[in-house]
Amino acid sequence: MGWFTSLCTWVDRRVPGLQGQWKYHMSEYYAPKNFNFWYFFGVLSLVILVIQLGTGVWLLMSFEGSSERAFASVEYIMRDVEMGWIIRYMHSTGASAFFLVVYMHMFRGLLYGSYRAPRELVWIFGMTIYVALMAEAFLGYVLPWGQMSFWGAQVIISLFGAIPVVGEAIVEWIRGDYLISGITLNRFMSLHVVAVPIVLLALVVLHILALHEVGSNNPDGVEIKATKDEKGKPLDGIPFYPYYLPVHDMTAIVVFLFAFCGVVFFFPEMGGYFLEHANFEEANPLKTPEHIAPVWYFTPFYSMLRAVTFPIGGITAKLGGFMAMGGAIAVLFVLPWLDRSKAISVRYRGNLTKAMMILFAACFIILGILGVKAVTEARTLLAQVAVVFYFGFFLTMPVWTNKDACSKRMQYILCGIYALAFFLLTVLNVTSGDFYGQVVDGVRVTHPSYLVGAISLALAAFFALLPRLTERNVTKEPPARITMDGGQGYKAFFLGLIVVGFLVFIPVKAVGAETGFHCGTIDCEHIQIDPTDKVSLQNGAKWYMNYCYGCHSTQYARYGRVAEDLEIPEEIMLSTLVLGDQKIGDLIEGSMREEDAKAWFGSAPPDLTLVTRVRSPEWVYTYLKNFYQDDSRPMGVNNKVFPDVGMPHALLEVQGLQSCAPGPVEAHNGGVKQDPLTGEHLLEDPCGTYELAYEGMLTPEEFDQVAHDLTNYLAYMAEPMAQQRRELGTNVLLFLALLFVLVWLLNREYWKEIH
Repeated sequence: MGWFTSLCTWVDRRVPGLQGQWKYHMSEYYAPKNFNFWYFFGVLSLVILVIQLGTGVWLLMSFEGSSERAFASVEYIMRDVEMGWIIRYMHSTGASAFFLVVYMHMFRGLLYGSYRAPRELVWIFGMTIYVALMAEAFLGYVLPWGQMSFWGAQVIISLFGAIPVVGEAIVEWIRGDYLISGITLNRFMSLHVVAVPIVLLALVVLHILALHEVGSNNPDGVEIKATKDEKGKPLDGIPFYPYYLPVHDMTAIVVFLFAFCGVVFFFPEMGGYFLEHANFEEANPLKTPEHIAPVWYFTPFYSMLRAVTFPIGGITAKLGGFMAMGGAIAVLFVLPWLDRSKAISVRYRGNLTKAMMILFAACFIILGILGVKAVTEARTLLAQVAVVFYFGFFLTMPVWTNKDACSKRMQYILCGIYALAFFLLTVLNVTSGDFYGQVVDGVRVTHPSYLVGAISLALAAFFALLPRLTERNVTKEPPARITMDGGQGYKAFFLGLIVVGFLVFIPVKAVGAETGFHCGTIDCEHIQIDPTDKVSLQNGAKWYMNYCYGCHSTQYARYGRVAEDLEIPEEIMLSTLVLGDQKIGDLIEGSMREEDAKAWFGSAPPDLTLVTRVRSPEWVYTYLKNFYQDDSRPMGVNNKVFPDVGMPHALLEVQGLQSCAPGPVEAHNGGVKQDPLTGEHLLEDPCGTYELAYEGMLTPEEFDQVAHDLTNYLAYMAEPMAQQRRELGTNVLLFLALLFVLVWLLNREYWKEIH
């Protein structure tokens, strides 16, 4: 290491202050010894920031920021850029991971009072980072130019129009046009790539500088600078380098990377929460998605926006929702001046404070869950209860954190206002149509929302009694020096986690009953997708080119890639599956001209490259099997999965033509309606089953295999790298597991004498 020492000496002579800064911020910066796992989220946010910056630069090299090419360029990155899919998945997963880590980091600050004096400025810089991060995420969310990107932007940008006088001008200024267009996309790309990251990096630097100036907080809320040895070093502190960074934090980083890579390689869509299904369809201003909702990390505030459904004084519901959403963020900035407790850490505060923290966490999660669901009356009422509690948590904080902070009269007035608000919500809930449920065939079949009313009434009583509860709340005297667990340990954490889970599950379950089917008017049929079954994929490609290619394209895939992945020799591919004068390296564009398609069908048939990601493989499989005769339709057929479908039955000669026959119907209890005397199924559905009007080339069993192979092929087309992703992911996770053992042993060796 002599060369390294020489290099450091050489650099230090030319930049004399560099070594001093290293000592001040790293090797001679003393951090408390008792950091627990909550303190990992700060360094993890820096790790994710590096991931986002690195992957963002590489994505930008191939991304085209125009409304005509943005969506196609993302698919080009996924399919044609070497390992481009992993860069895109890392960036999309990193966006969600960033907010997850930041929310945990903020909640840790709330638990341990990291916003209290003298760290107010650290908190304000942190909150400004959060706002900048939300702006950065929103701008980036629009760039892929999918359906949800476009319509999410339409909804959020239009909110500024609710601002009196200047609202419409602000909306037009943000768009850069009279409507969302390519100009908007270009503007957002510039801000996402250049402007906001510069601001974000500057704020991160200021956040760290402010933190190192006053020193880190700890789970006990004890200032370690108060007790020093004869050399002036804190007795309860250790050098940040090397004990925390890189040794101690490296264990958390490896664990995080294990979870991060698990999502990237095995669950990149995360059930449609990280990559939404609707965003695999190119933006279409003429087609509104059935349910518009932002990505999950914005949904708590989106719920607040939707919770305001009535005007308040001269404030419209739209403006009120916008104010609630903005106020929910703004109130976090003044948190240091709302908390009046004599104890900094939650460890030494009374049970009332701990209960409020648990209720707040549950409330925020409930708002997030409701934000991704379609609006119902019961869900709106629950969201209104959660919104009122969210603001009540902060605005009554001077009352429940310190009984002497406000006069008795002010305490009762403030808490009485919130008690009255919850009582009014209870009355509103009782008078709603959902309170007593709905009656079908003489039986009450829906989940009543009386639980929401009970919650609201309980909170009304809670806030009415809050001043008295505060008087009984006992705050413990913090210790003079730090402790390693505050006498609580992990038991308190897991108990709190269970309670929060219970408080979230019960009300969400009560209002969250979904009606309807996932496949139109019926349930989806199960299908096992297997990208390793080359025979199935080859058969699927054959059926697609023979029966689907005439109308539909798969314009983001290439013949050559299909031939290579499906192990089809190039000469066979060219002679049997590549039609006309197209080349092996061309995109698989449909043979039907768009103007002909519009003349024949009213609109151009959709591209099918990503249909199994927009819908699902189960949806496609069920759709292929459920065409039936309907003489009232222009094409003579209809489909249970896509009612009133406008296309002909492409596989008619293969399957034959099905016609409707009477079939059983579902009972209110989820079973099948039966005759009470004979026990036989009641055939009340005029199209409950099918019978063949005339047979096709194949038997029903053989056609089921055709539908399976065709769906399997379309699932491959949607994500041709799926098998490679899983195989590479297995190796990466094995490497990280081995690396964790090594860093854990290193950490144990470094820390064995510290505690």
